[in-house]
Amino acid sequence: MGAQLRVYRQRIRSAQTTKKVTRAMELISASRIQKAQARMKASGPYSRAITRAVSAVATFSDVDHILTTEPENIERAAIVVFTSDRGLNGAFSSNALKESEQLAELLRSQGKEVVFYIVGRKAQSYFAFRKRESEQSWTGNTDQPEFATAKEIGDAVVSKFLTDANEGGVDEIHIVYNRFVNMVSQVPEVVRLLPLEVVEGIDEPSEGDVLPLYDFEPDPTEVLDALLPVYIESRIFNAMLQSAASEHAARQKAMKAASDNADTLIRDFTRLANNARQAEITQQISEIVGGADALSSSK
Repeated sequence: MGAQLRVYRQRIRSAQTTKKVTRAMELISASRIQKAQARMKASGPYSRAITRAVSAVATFSDVDHILTTEPENIERAAIVVFTSDRGLNGAFSSNALKESEQLAELLRSQGKEVVFYIVGRKAQSYFAFRKRESEQSWTGNTDQPEFATAKEIGDAVVSKFLTDANEGGVDEIHIVYNRFVNMVSQVPEVVRLLPLEVVEGIDEPSEGDVLPLYDFEPDPTEVLDALLPVYIESRIFNAMLQSAASEHAARQKAMKAASDNADTLIRDFTRLANNARQAEITQQISEIVGGADALSSSK
């Protein structure tokens, strides 16, 4: 009984230590997610303004630009996967990786060769464990993304898109990340980045409306050359901010569940320890009474 009681008490102490760690991480994530949400919301007006500018050029100019024209034959496709650097956030990274694998299977079924660009140490470990190659990887500060990283990713994918597929380039680029819906829900999102799909274009004019007049200087092609890289960077940075907010929310939810499980373990082991202690006391009393009876009967 004594050995069993010691085991229960040791497990209670272990669960209490775990609860302290998970509770601290839950509070840290709760404090950081406010900043992550603020950054995500602050990037919205700029992203919408860039989108409207690109929409205006693409809609009201008769220009065939390489970044907005659909290729006749798509041979190679790139997938940029956004995961986290650290774990303890539930299925956050695995959901994005699973979504990217499903997208890759779909693209391969269409006869396209798929290459990967990965962001986050979890994706890097995933590919390294399976001995699979990636074109390029970025790690560090996934929970606090920097625009310099988004610009570097944008430059890399645009450069590959402008290169011919026979020379190692790609014909289309997709990004996969976790979109922040709310504190409870974070949904894997797939967006085709290039050729450009403007998702927030200007509304279609109704009958009788006067179409606005646009004058592009120096010319629409140069305007697109200047706008589209900025648009790609803003989309990638927004995806990184969405992923960071989702990571903090997922970690907070996972750590709260871990703290609740630790409470359950502490309660169960405390009950078992009390039962073991009671059984030990009962056994000791029985031994004392039995000894006293034996002494009284021997007189």
